[in-house]
Amino acid sequence: MQKRKALSSDEAFVLSGKIFENFITSFTPAESEKVHVFIPIPERKEIDTWIFIHYFLKQNIRVFVPKIVEDRLISIEIFADTVFEVNSWGISEPVSDTDSGEYDFQYVITPLLYCDHKGNRVGYGKGFYDRLFQIIPDHTKKIGVNYFDPDEAIGDVWENDIPLDYLVTPAKVLSFLSGLE
Repeated sequence: MQKRKALSSDEAFVLSGKIFENFITSFTPAESEKVHVFIPIPERKEIDTWIFIHYFLKQNIRVFVPKIVEDRLISIEIFADTVFEVNSWGISEPVSDTDSGEYDFQYVITPLLYCDHKGNRVGYGKGFYDRLFQIIPDHTKKIGVNYFDPDEAIGDVWENDIPLDYLVTPAKVLSFLSGLE
């Protein structure tokens, strides 16, 4: 988190663009495919996934975003005219509470603070994505996005943690399915 805070807003924007380019080059989502993507928290200098969302919507790729309702993460399909509001955690969410009931995504773009060389991720500690990972199909690509490459191992991996399949950084795409690429 400290490394992220040290980035200027301009640096974070440029790096987010490079992450987006690496994602598109490596995964090339197609029309009508379904992507679940988090909405960034600007104050935490998260990756600017609005770049992804605008691209997906223009390409007729179906976009789903998370919303926390009664301590559980639901997936809401969004469109160009979807209305958003900021929740108590400072996260922009759709005004609608209508759960799409969709879990058969091609991609889940996942927020994280850190990811190690095995795809284990550290999030914000609420377990929302761990629970989502338990119910999505095996074919769904679980993709973390981060400004930084893995450096240290995560020592407190819980037995029910589900690792990422890929990590996209400004410099490269790492695969945890068949070793690092």
